[in-house]
Amino acid sequence: MQMDLQIKVAQAVHVLNHDTESCNRVAANQWLVQFQQTDAAWEIATSILTSDRQSFLTDFEVEFFAAQILKRKIQNEGYYLQSAAKDALLNALLVAAKRFSSGPPQLLTQICLALSALILRAVEHGKPIEKLFYSLQNLQSQDNGNMAVLEMLTVLPEEVIDCQASDCNISSAHRSQYGQELLSHTPMVVEFLMQQSDKRFDGGVPVQLHDRNRKILRCLLSWVRAGCFTEISQGSLAAHPLLNFVFNSLQVQSSFDVAIEVLVELVGRHEGLPQALLCRVPFLKELLLLPALTDGDEKVIGGLACLMSEIGQAAPSLIVAASPEALALADALLSCVAFPSEDWEIADSTLQFWSTLASYILGLDASIAKNKKHVEDMFFSVFSALLDALLLRAQVDESSFNDDGMVDLPDGLVQYRMNLVELLVDICQLLRSATFIQKVFFGSWGSANVPIPWKEVETKLFALNVVSEVVLQEGQAFDFSVIMQLVAVLSASRSEELKGFMHIVYRSLADVIGSYSKWISAFQTNARPLLLFLAAGISEAVSSNACASALRKICEDASALIDEPSNLEILMWIGEALEKRHLPLEDEEEVVGAISLILGSVSNKELKNNLLARLLSSSYEAIGKLIDGDNNHSLIHNPATYTQILSSATRGLYRMGTVFSHLPVPLPTNPAGDDPIFALLRVFWPMLEKLFRSEHMENGNLSTAACRALSLAIQSSVA
Repeated sequence: MQMDLQIKVAQAVHVLNHDTESCNRVAANQWLVQFQQTDAAWEIATSILTSDRQSFLTDFEVEFFAAQILKRKIQNEGYYLQSAAKDALLNALLVAAKRFSSGPPQLLTQICLALSALILRAVEHGKPIEKLFYSLQNLQSQDNGNMAVLEMLTVLPEEVIDCQASDCNISSAHRSQYGQELLSHTPMVVEFLMQQSDKRFDGGVPVQLHDRNRKILRCLLSWVRAGCFTEISQGSLAAHPLLNFVFNSLQVQSSFDVAIEVLVELVGRHEGLPQALLCRVPFLKELLLLPALTDGDEKVIGGLACLMSEIGQAAPSLIVAASPEALALADALLSCVAFPSEDWEIADSTLQFWSTLASYILGLDASIAKNKKHVEDMFFSVFSALLDALLLRAQVDESSFNDDGMVDLPDGLVQYRMNLVELLVDICQLLRSATFIQKVFFGSWGSANVPIPWKEVETKLFALNVVSEVVLQEGQAFDFSVIMQLVAVLSASRSEELKGFMHIVYRSLADVIGSYSKWISAFQTNARPLLLFLAAGISEAVSSNACASALRKICEDASALIDEPSNLEILMWIGEALEKRHLPLEDEEEVVGAISLILGSVSNKELKNNLLARLLSSSYEAIGKLIDGDNNHSLIHNPATYTQILSSATRGLYRMGTVFSHLPVPLPTNPAGDDPIFALLRVFWPMLEKLFRSEHMENGNLSTAACRALSLAIQSSVA
């Protein structure tokens, strides 16, 4: 009977994994799911893992499936097994672990996971982990048992942590007990790992390493993450043989990545380790980093960048001391930042270190100002070089942009630039804004005879925009002629020249104009070119938001310079074209608000009323089409046309509400007939009355826009 069931299991597994007919695979899966829920599954799965192989009945796929069954059943039903049954199952799994100690590795891992799950649910044993370690000692003494012990020691801490976090059946007392048991066995584990690592080194010089060394490192990593490596004292850790093993493993390609993980974890958990590892940075730089930079080995560069960043971030005071090792670390990380990788992960991994270092220097006690000035001077060249490297990596690959359709920055670059913002602000504070701006504007591209390197310009515009708050606070105004030169060049460009990446340049320049609008708009000669530049940019999807925002800021900061006739005409041209541009509502609100602000400051009341009427003429027309009684019935029965007119009316209402919100509140002493708000209300109110009585108000967007316009009209007309 047992053999028949075992044959069925083997056949079902083979059908599930290899049958070409989907219906057969579905049927096999359903049968296996039902089988897992039976009591017989315990015995069959155990037999498959412990019996000698019999033709096709027991191969890797069937054995792997059996190990998975036991792991799941132990996790779900292990608490309900009798003590004798648990002991028998423990012995069987140990036999299976011994049997598959030489592989396949995935199968051994599953068996060890099942073992760990069983131990953690054997609450009837006073110290279940103690019992497991006793069993592992027996296993270790057998031939080929060490690999099984190594795998078991790797998964056990992970399972303890996972079980503590997710299994509600384990009491807090037992969770605490498991952690203490792990801690108490750390010296034994350390000794075992040292024995295993010694077999792979000759006099501290690494020889050919195989999968065994990765397993040792993975096991060590597991125990470090479980917080169990604290048994080694801080004083002895730096010279500990296991640390030397990990450090030497960096020199072997197959174990490099795991060794980096172990060291990063250790740095974060042991206060004394950054000092010890900092002393080894020159060695790492010369032996590993420089060859990797030459060969373009991103795995090694990225791993070392991560490790060195963690060392410096854990102890910025060591870096600020500017020892030869600290300066070597800073120089090595500068090389990592500047490395021309296809993505931004390597440079990005160092940003937290640089931010921590910059914040530490900026936060030095002002009472020791002389020392702070010395530190700033010492690291001035470092952060100056860092700025160059960061801006180089933040540049856009122009070839990745298509001239047709919507364009934008790659997601990786967008994220990298977001992570750069805080650091660039700190660098600007360290270097001072005058130096920062000089470095940004430095170059020969300002000359009329030199082609403009647009990707360099766009990146520097991004940086200039990011640090605007610091620059404005320090009050170090700079020569905006370069900005106005770029405005002139882009404004004079033909439409076919402003494609692809140039849309990004346009947007970045608009961002800078908005950020520094108070300074740029202080010159009367700048007003018209800026308005024309922003007017053109508003019509492009990529730059519309930046240009709309910049227009609002310019109008807020320079209303007295813009309300001359030629500038007013530009604003009216922008406003009258809104109906055709279909901007996002938030952009349209920025534009209408900016225009309304300027029109509200026009002293000639007749001119002001005429301009407001021109601005809102398209809104009146759109609402009028909707509420026209003669066309109402035909509109509703023409869905496409009705939807278009409904949308236009909704936008018209939003524009009217925005105009009301930006006009000055009328003074009680002024005659009502002379105020532009009341002039608008005389046109708006009858239309609004008809609209509120119409069936169109059933549309949610329209009703929201109408109520908003009404509310803003009332607020603006009450003194």
